[in-house]
Amino acid sequence: MKIRKIVTLIDETLLEGGRPVSPAARIAVVAAVIENPWAGQGFVEDLSAGIDATASDLGALLAPRVMEALAAPLEAYGKAAIVGLRGEIEHGSALIHTLKFGDHFRSAAAATTLLPAVEKRGPAGVAFDIPLKHFTDATIRSHHQSFEVRIADAPHPDEILIALAGATQGRPQQRLAPLTTEQ
Repeated sequence: MKIRKIVTLIDETLLEGGRPVSPAARIAVVAAVIENPWAGQGFVEDLSAGIDATASDLGALLAPRVMEALAAPLEAYGKAAIVGLRGEIEHGSALIHTLKFGDHFRSAAAATTLLPAVEKRGPAGVAFDIPLKHFTDATIRSHHQSFEVRIADAPHPDEILIALAGATQGRPQQRLAPLTTEQ
């Protein structure tokens, strides 16, 4: 795995709807910009060699960094794979939709739900939204949110940007009724 850069973003919301948010709602994103393991190979029928060589190492690299950047217990999480223009969306999906990748984050966060994801292909600087959901119960509506990310110089055409995101709580000032009230 060739990593060009790692980017960490921390966002803290202190005021929402004119009211203080206490404690502050914190979201952390850690992204690795890597060389696409299938770049220049044409259509690759079996992606397993690239998955085996890359996915677990990426998860092991990113998960503890997100937990450290949050500096508080995680309550919501998500992931992203943004593929450069010479790659296939399947290349990004191959790296993030495997337990070899996701189990590192689930273990670090003591999580039990599937990680929601975004995958897309785009040029350097493309904006993308990482969906976040509750880490143990995906039906908890207060934690359904998304966080917009853009890294100005990534991904290059033969790169993939892989990111993990975590939040310390749900949406600030959330006030929707629980899902059970509609069932």
